Amino acid sequence: MSRDPTRSRSRVVLVGTPIGNLDDVSPRAQATLADADVVAAEDTRHTGRLLAHLGIDAAQVSYHDHNESSRAAELVARAAAGETVAVVSDAGTPSVADPGLALVRAAVDAGVPVEAVPGPAAFLLALVLSGLPTDRFAFEGFLPRQRGARRRHLAALADEPRTLVWYVAPHRAAAELADAADALGQHRRAALARELTKRFEEVRRGPLGELAQQVASDPPRGELTLVVAGAVQERAGEADLDALVAEVQRREADGVAMAQAVREVAAAHGVRRRALYEAVLAARG
Repeated sequence: MSRDPTRSRSRVVLVGTPIGNLDDVSPRAQATLADADVVAAEDTRHTGRLLAHLGIDAAQVSYHDHNESSRAAELVARAAAGETVAVVSDAGTPSVADPGLALVRAAVDAGVPVEAVPGPAAFLLALVLSGLPTDRFAFEGFLPRQRGARRRHLAALADEPRTLVWYVAPHRAAAELADAADALGQHRRAALARELTKRFEEVRRGPLGELAQQVASDPPRGELTLVVAGAVQERAGEADLDALVAEVQRREADGVAMAQAVREVAAAHGVRRRALYEAVLAARG
């Protein structure tokens, strides 16, 4: 493939690659990889298979979580010297829950042009397949690995009105979905997408608590993305709110602190915690 002599070679290009189905690679992505002086890859063996599939013989260097900061300076120097540096992750779009940010920042600081070639992203596919609102959403990447930090993170999202999306590591799926159901509500609508664009693609939809039970009894394999409906924005109707206030009062009578009771009842029924808290205070006169 011939290179455009009128175009500057000095640039860093983030290239989106398939998340499973190799037929999803775009002609522009293929042309960019073929034209690059060097391909910075999260895993050179993985990217090597993609390049071989495309019939591209390109030089590669590793660029991953463990060498991202140190390798960024080297790659920017090469781009500044007149080379085209293509950046790819193992799957999807670089810098989205994958290495890339440090290199972009370094290139911008050095005045090196940065471009991006669009490609697949698992969280976007999961979102549009979920059947949940797509007009406003928040992508959370990966949740904290430690349970305490994860539960605090989820608690902070309990009143978030936007649809939530995040990636789930298969070996932590049961624990993460159980924690999410506890923090966000057993009845919160959700969808769990698995192996998107691949042979065993699957999307399970239902209440978050039910999905958590399914995952606990039948642990899924492969790449997972969870989509969860945002907190209910409308204030609960008076009759419903009265019933929830009564439930909070029953828990208080059993020795549960009011703040904890409000948090648990609001999460279980998908209502805003602040609205319920104010209603409980009003009921006390």
